[in-house]
Amino acid sequence: MTASSREYPERPIVGVGGVVIENGRALLIRRGGEPLRGQWSIPGGTLELGESLEHGVARELLEETGLQVKVVEFLEVFDRIFVEPGGENRSPRFHFVIVDYLCERIAGEPRAGGDATDVTFAAEDELERFHLTATATRVLRKAFALSRRRHAATSGNLAL
Repeated sequence: MTASSREYPERPIVGVGGVVIENGRALLIRRGGEPLRGQWSIPGGTLELGESLEHGVARELLEETGLQVKVVEFLEVFDRIFVEPGGENRSPRFHFVIVDYLCERIAGEPRAGGDATDVTFAAEDELERFHLTATATRVLRKAFALSRRRHAATSGNLAL
């Protein structure tokens, strides 16, 4: 098996993700490729050369979910490093620096595409049953809180 350009990289790869929350539910995808194949996750992928972070988020969400989105606000940046079991002295199999944003749907209907094999919406109290990574769960909870604050501010209810 030949390694993809993402596997055993010479340097970290920049990834982008977008959290879309509608009616109190966040859009999730099931990953079709490594890393995290078969697991539920925040939609996103890798940044392309010459592409801005926000453009990359919008492109990845269109590819993976069929949604055209507006990037609204920065959520978090973190690294995701995967080392083979027993590979303490080996190079990481994957090393991503991921930048996640809160997004709003502009157009489109959710459908799986690109690296995604399935899409679904999940309420905050349903996140545990999707067996998300601890980092994805933290980012989603931050997105839910930010979405509630933004909704309260736009509806005139500033009591947070």
